[in-house]
Amino acid sequence: MNIDPVVNALKSIAKPAASLVINQAQRNETVVRTLKQFNFDPVQPPKDVDGVYVYSLIEYGVGKQEALLNLFREREIKNAFWSAYTSNNPLGFYKEVEKFLQGKDSEFDIRLMKIELRTQLEEFGKIFIKVAQTTKSKEFEPLPEWNLDEYPAEFKSLIREKIRSFCGRKFVFDAFKQFCDKNRSGYFTVVGDAGMGKSTIAAKYVWDNKAPCYFNIRSDGRNRPELFLESIRKQLIKRYQLQNAQKANLADLLEQVSKQLTAGDRLVIVVDALDEVEQEAGGNLLDLPPSLPENVYFVLTRRPYTRDKKRLSTPDVPVEELDLRKNQYANLSCEDIKEYIRFFLNGDQDYKNALRQWIQNRNISDNDFVEQVATKSENNFMYLRYVLSEIAKGDYNDLSLKQLPDGLQDYYQTHWVRMNMDTASNQMMVIILFILVEIGTPIPCEMIADIAQQDEYEVEQVLNEWVEYLKQQRIDGDTCYSIYHTSFLDFLKSKPVLDTKRQQIKEVNQRIVDYWEREKEEDDKY
Repeated sequence: MNIDPVVNALKSIAKPAASLVINQAQRNETVVRTLKQFNFDPVQPPKDVDGVYVYSLIEYGVGKQEALLNLFREREIKNAFWSAYTSNNPLGFYKEVEKFLQGKDSEFDIRLMKIELRTQLEEFGKIFIKVAQTTKSKEFEPLPEWNLDEYPAEFKSLIREKIRSFCGRKFVFDAFKQFCDKNRSGYFTVVGDAGMGKSTIAAKYVWDNKAPCYFNIRSDGRNRPELFLESIRKQLIKRYQLQNAQKANLADLLEQVSKQLTAGDRLVIVVDALDEVEQEAGGNLLDLPPSLPENVYFVLTRRPYTRDKKRLSTPDVPVEELDLRKNQYANLSCEDIKEYIRFFLNGDQDYKNALRQWIQNRNISDNDFVEQVATKSENNFMYLRYVLSEIAKGDYNDLSLKQLPDGLQDYYQTHWVRMNMDTASNQMMVIILFILVEIGTPIPCEMIADIAQQDEYEVEQVLNEWVEYLKQQRIDGDTCYSIYHTSFLDFLKSKPVLDTKRQQIKEVNQRIVDYWEREKEEDDKY
């Protein structure tokens, strides 16, 4: 089928209608109308490759820039896409597109409009797969995993969220570059307290360099050596098209990759939150190799540790640590903190107007606000993420600048008090939080309600009160909850005022035991 008329139709729609297609319903209506214009059934796509390609282009192309529409009309691009589809090599498609664009006017147009090409190619591919699946034609099987990033899809949302308001940290990246320049391989570790931005540093490096990565997340159960190896193995096989490597250990994988690296190339693998790893005693954390081949480096992050918890023995490999807590980095971190506050004050579309109103109501200058909040943050980005957003939402309208909490732990304590958590009326709220602490893994609201012996609606109300501190995720069709940050979990576990509530903790644990016994009895019936 000739693609040109379809592209021309999409371009004619885009010019006058791009501003009109403002919601999904209107967009869907435009897609259906365009499909019918070219005699496609909006419910049942054609079964041939050319037909599915054009059908997918219509679904994808409504409201897209002309440069992208012109790209997908090219025969070379269509052929490269189908080749990548059938070989399950989406990265190959991206590389072919980049090669095709080199030196062309369309490359300049795409860069000028700041189009994120990788994201657009991925969006088209996923639409094509959805359409192909609808045809039920064997020609499109097996369906590929269409992820155009070297890192797994499971980490994409985390990485994007972390870098959304990224500021500074140049001194960390400079230190790692110097480490690589003077060593043929090695382990570089960023150490810091909770909230100092370690995960964000990791995410930024991955985003900028498209590096293979693994983010250990205890609350998701994604923190064991076998899961780490499985993920890194898939990433390296995909990136370097390794052969017969499906069961290779990490040392063998790195050796295979090292042999492929050309002059000036490096393999950098980013591993976040070693402190959250769960692993039996003995050996390096995540079974990281004690030796590394040439031009292979790891960037690791972790919270402060005692010598017995280090578990990274590499006698023949260069190692270096950058401890964000050290005095030599305090001023650099403080400048990054100030830059972050200025971003909230001047660049963040969600909060800047409310923040400005707050400081104007108190006759505070921008500079004083930045300086004093930076001091109170104690160089902690997580503190700022909480406090600045809560100022903007009006939670601190009754406080002056000097009355804001000092540091992350004081912030948690202040919030606890402001929520009246020590009063009898909020006893059930405390119990629900303790259930999340004691269970330790994501659980649905229904299970929390069953353990607490409370109405599910009442439990939902409590969870909504603490939504900023909880992580929500879909598991087997249920919305499950867990404590979002390790620092808040630590606060709940070790907070001094909780010493008076040990009986309540015992009660929570007994309720959990009772719940599992009830579940076992139900299972035995069947």
